Amino acid sequence: MNDSNCTGSAGRFFAFRLSPGEDLIDGIRDAVRSEGIRAGFVAAAVGSLSRASLRFAGKPEGTVLDDCFEIVSLSGTAEEGGEHLHVSLSDPEGNVVGGHVLQGCLVRTTMEIILGDLPKLQFSREYCPSSTYMELAVHRRITKKGEKTE
Repeated sequence: MNDSNCTGSAGRFFAFRLSPGEDLIDGIRDAVRSEGIRAGFVAAAVGSLSRASLRFAGKPEGTVLDDCFEIVSLSGTAEEGGEHLHVSLSDPEGNVVGGHVLQGCLVRTTMEIILGDLPKLQFSREYCPSSTYMELAVHRRITKKGEKTE
């Protein structure tokens, strides 16, 4: 861990609901954009999906699953430049599957989400040669006067 990536901030929160047929990632992106979230995270989520589009650990391609799924857990970070979300889902028999959330996860009955934002911070995605992925970078937010927030 790099000390420059470990910093604190108070938070603010935004609650919203997605309706049947809406795409989970599109809904989160819309909220991030409309609320000006620059260092966002999923604080809570409850709902269901009729279609899950996931990338499983170590797999290069995504998998699409069509069924009735309850969200057991949704976590991750988000900002206008992108998001990194993971989900755990249970099927009608109680079997649980999870992975990296991809575009194409469709709400079945409802999706109630609370996003948090850390006003003193700004997230971005930067290439990491160790993982070979675009990874989270945490920065202090710069004020309009060009000063870092305290």
